[in-house]
Amino acid sequence: MTSDPILSKPVVCIMGPTASGKTALAVELAKAIHGEVVSVDSALIYTDMNIGTAKPTEKEKQGIVHHLIDILNPEQSYSVADFIRDASVCIEDILERGKIPILAGGTMMYFNALHHGISEIPAADHDVRAIIAEQITKHGSAWLHQQLQEVDPASADKIHPNDPQRVTRALEVFKSTGKTLSAWKAEKKPMPSYDFFNFALMTEDRALLHSRIEKRFKTMLDAGLIDEVQEIISNYTINPDLPSMRSVGYRQVFEYLAKDIDYDTMVEKGIAATRQLAKRQITWLRGWENTEWLDINEDNNLQRVMQKVCVTRQ
Repeated sequence: MTSDPILSKPVVCIMGPTASGKTALAVELAKAIHGEVVSVDSALIYTDMNIGTAKPTEKEKQGIVHHLIDILNPEQSYSVADFIRDASVCIEDILERGKIPILAGGTMMYFNALHHGISEIPAADHDVRAIIAEQITKHGSAWLHQQLQEVDPASADKIHPNDPQRVTRALEVFKSTGKTLSAWKAEKKPMPSYDFFNFALMTEDRALLHSRIEKRFKTMLDAGLIDEVQEIISNYTINPDLPSMRSVGYRQVFEYLAKDIDYDTMVEKGIAATRQLAKRQITWLRGWENTEWLDINEDNNLQRVMQKVCVTRQ
């Protein structure tokens, strides 16, 4: 965030954990300051995934243009680099038309890359990945993590041994390029210079957030989340390892439809996974610099954001 009186590329960021009210605030702000919303959400990019992603309806959008929603089908993958490319195009287009880009969402890796740049890490090597998958089956996740510890201790220290997906990616990068993932990440590509206004919707009342998460997940189920996932399975070539099906809620319903878990367990796991996601988002945000904190219980958040943005831009 900057306090310069003249800003050439103002970009407002509305961040926060899931179920904190980011979309509603972004829409109200866009109406007030002549803005458009750019979604910063790794699940909203997928078509036919509406209920479980809390995708805003046309009524909820209130006529405000939203970008980077429904741009892929659930079979496809989308990287951080893809987001940076697409978001940058959206931001520049919105600015050129004299409007204000309002980035709203909870995928903190996307926000982090947009603020600090990304490393040009090579694309996945599927042959190497297949070999590593065989090793996981044979030796287990702990053994694989130890292999990563030996070649890339910096990455291993940041990745939990029970996170085989990230361990696999780190080993895959090393085996296919001869350079560690941590070394690739150290070589960040600079991002275009934007004048960021960062706002985080938060609450110190963790019980309140947990209650909102539980209520929202159960509302999604009542709205037809199970049928939505069944339709996706019927219409696309889907497996549980696809990025779309790793989204919270969808993975648990997928397991339920596969008869791996019963209904009550699905509900319990869905709520727990969403709470864990919120916890990770909050951890990201607590380390975020130059950020205005907004309490989700307050009624004057729109006014606070407008005052900060409009006063600085005068």
